[in-house]
Amino acid sequence: MRAMTLSPSNHFHPKSQTNNSPRKQSPNGINLNTMHPKPNFNQSNPITTKNIAPLTSFALNSSKTQNFNSANPPLVVVGSANADIYVEIDRLPREGETISAKTGQTLAGGKGANQAACGSKLAYPTYFVGQVREDAHGKLISEALEKGGVNLDHLNTVASVPTGHAVVILQSDGQNSIIIVGGANMSCWPETLSDLDLEVVRNAGIVLLQREIPDSVNIQVAKAARNAGVPVILDAGGIDAALPGDLLSYVDILSPNETELGRLTGMPTDTFEQITVAKCHKMGVKQVLVKLGGQGSALFIEGQEPMRQPIISAPKVIDTTGAGDTFTAAFAVALVEGKSKKEGLKFAAAAASLCVQVKGAISSMPDRKSVLDLLLSLIKTSGERYIARRRPSLLCALITTVKTFDIGDVAST
Repeated sequence: MRAMTLSPSNHFHPKSQTNNSPRKQSPNGINLNTMHPKPNFNQSNPITTKNIAPLTSFALNSSKTQNFNSANPPLVVVGSANADIYVEIDRLPREGETISAKTGQTLAGGKGANQAACGSKLAYPTYFVGQVREDAHGKLISEALEKGGVNLDHLNTVASVPTGHAVVILQSDGQNSIIIVGGANMSCWPETLSDLDLEVVRNAGIVLLQREIPDSVNIQVAKAARNAGVPVILDAGGIDAALPGDLLSYVDILSPNETELGRLTGMPTDTFEQITVAKCHKMGVKQVLVKLGGQGSALFIEGQEPMRQPIISAPKVIDTTGAGDTFTAAFAVALVEGKSKKEGLKFAAAAASLCVQVKGAISSMPDRKSVLDLLLSLIKTSGERYIARRRPSLLCALITTVKTFDIGDVAST
């Protein structure tokens, strides 16, 4: 594999793509060919007391921070970037009815941009590959991602279609309905992706995909990742169409929410007991990470018992937009940092809990310290109950040494 370097953008200058000509190589950056080996997501990672890493392994100042001169493989997100047009209402209008919104505003979003922003805010080096137009919405998105520390060397501009956007209908209980206009996300992609884009994919630590860009693009990316031994997580959200077998054959983990899973399997998903992923396994995906809203989440690995993760309750739910993207990206960050899948589920649940307490998608993504603080508070509370039941005299010692407790202990106490 030929050597190549990439550097972060100090200012956003998206590359104009009106043809298939390659973009210039960035100077003075990270040598992607010297990166650490990729994690193997097909391992079962059995969870025992001995091999669960302590919470302190989620270092606040991770060695994999936004220093693009490090030798750690980045999180690479290939996907959509939208301007989310928020409309806040008390209830959905009936057919033929016109109602007034309480508020309205436009914020940066899109499943791909959301996941990239989350990865970066969690202090992991993150690249985003996507498309916008050089219009007001494109500027809004690029500025939000750049502010969050995402590397935008692979964000293209197109001239013939507007930046993608979405209408987010937000109700008073925090639940939402979303209508997407694909724009640059769905149009003007080159028939064959440039070698520069595929090179950053081949040298990633993990790749995140969604279905708000053409399946043909996802297939190229997933195939390049698989051939290079890079794990791929596919978020099932986006296009309401059957998943191509060519795409699934290159995916390591498929991640639908309960509605998307029901659409894929044709089975009810109202309760955990109703959930079945056997059809997904038959389609060739060995691991299915299901986001279940208020029921939490579950990871189904073929031939193993499901790993369940309850929600971490938020004091108040303001907006669920972006919560699923936060969960998926946080799970990916945990895994690429070498954490177990069970730890990843806990880390992702904490991140999603913080996300729903703030309006917006990218604007609601939590930083790493906030997630770790929440996990520490849960461990402390669980530890206090544990000691109070058994040996109250050790309570003070627990409080001073809480950081040495395992994340896995939170769920079992």
